[in-house]
Amino acid sequence: MKIQTQTALLFTILAAAVILLLNAVIYYAATRDTADDFKKRLELRTIVAAKINFEKDTSSSAAYNEIREQYLEILPGEREYMFRASADTHQLSHMPPVPASYLQEIKQANGGTVYYRQGDIYFAGILYHTGNDTYYIIKSAVNLYGLQALKNLKRILLIAFIGKVVLVFTVGIYFSRKAFKPFRDIIARVKNIGVENLSLRLTEKKGRDEIAELSRTFNGMLDRLQTAFDIQNNFVSSASHELKTPLTAIIGEAEIVLSKERDAGTYKQTLEVILKEAEKLEAMTTALLSLAQSGFNNNRENYEPVRLDELLYEIGETIQRINPESKLKLEMQELPASMEGLVVMGNPQLLKLAISNVIMNACKYSSNQPVGIKISSNQQQLRLDVSDSGIGIPDAELKHVFVPFFRASNTGPYKGYGVGLPLALNIIRQHHGNISVASDEGKGTRVTILLPLAES
Repeated sequence: MKIQTQTALLFTILAAAVILLLNAVIYYAATRDTADDFKKRLELRTIVAAKINFEKDTSSSAAYNEIREQYLEILPGEREYMFRASADTHQLSHMPPVPASYLQEIKQANGGTVYYRQGDIYFAGILYHTGNDTYYIIKSAVNLYGLQALKNLKRILLIAFIGKVVLVFTVGIYFSRKAFKPFRDIIARVKNIGVENLSLRLTEKKGRDEIAELSRTFNGMLDRLQTAFDIQNNFVSSASHELKTPLTAIIGEAEIVLSKERDAGTYKQTLEVILKEAEKLEAMTTALLSLAQSGFNNNRENYEPVRLDELLYEIGETIQRINPESKLKLEMQELPASMEGLVVMGNPQLLKLAISNVIMNACKYSSNQPVGIKISSNQQQLRLDVSDSGIGIPDAELKHVFVPFFRASNTGPYKGYGVGLPLALNIIRQHHGNISVASDEGKGTRVTILLPLAES
């Protein structure tokens, strides 16, 4: 069942419950009013009957009798009971079908009217004093007209209830369709969005309602998806190109040397070229595997406390062995008072890989000029700044530095594959950190890494 139909049904059920409650109140009030009115009529007839039968003044008695005959109609099933209060009710042949407790209530009322109901028959009784005698005067009748009026009212309320429910459901369906029309428009628009036209967007309406927020959120998701597709396409294209180049060189060298007999020196030279290209291919494959694994290796069970200053010393020693000409300048002036301000939770091997990639890039693209490494922290996170005085990155290309295999236009003379920063980004994100790059072409680059401190 569609949500708009569910909404209309829910609205109808709530409205029906309210209408039913109002109808019950109306019927209850009508029942009480009808009964009270009929009781008053019975009371009047009871008093008139007492005046007619026991009034000493015959003229007054005749007057009451005339009033009853001219103005008081005979009620359906009307009966009149009169007997002495001192009489033995068990010996009376003409007794009203009422319990003895009712007669006791009349006696206790001492002149007031007491009512009793037995099925559809109403009783009104009084205790009338005349001379030395006291009499019970009881009138009974059936409220036939009242019952018929209530029956008609019940039928009218039922018909009106059904009509109102149908009307409410119809109106509910209309307004729910109107209210959900923006959602249907969104669904129709989304069905037209695919890989081939990922640039399509939902129409964003002005305002702060849920529809506008949904459209903005969905468009934001489409922006991220389009960026991911673009990165993937660029990754595949770049990886194919980078892998194809050494393979083409290997195949070409092999075909040339096998085209005819060669001397031993030529074979050796060719094998050296093939070995060099194979090493490039191995390095490229290793970089691709590291990049792919860094995006999925998120097992936090392997995390442990890592002292970043100690990790930096290890990285420095490793880089010095790989590139003895590198010059690293570690600044520790802003260290926290406690060593806890240098501890992060993480995988030491992955963190070492990410940070060493950043530092080695700084050494490479600055032609082994001094590289500044500054470490600082506050109460929430630790900050690492790696600065060089190298070639820098053009402003227009700075936004692409984390795209796999992207290399700036001024990096031609430098060997590389464009996976160092994307690899570092994946690892730092796994550790709930952040990495950013600021650069000035021709003057240098600064990479900033932020990592959350380990909870003490």
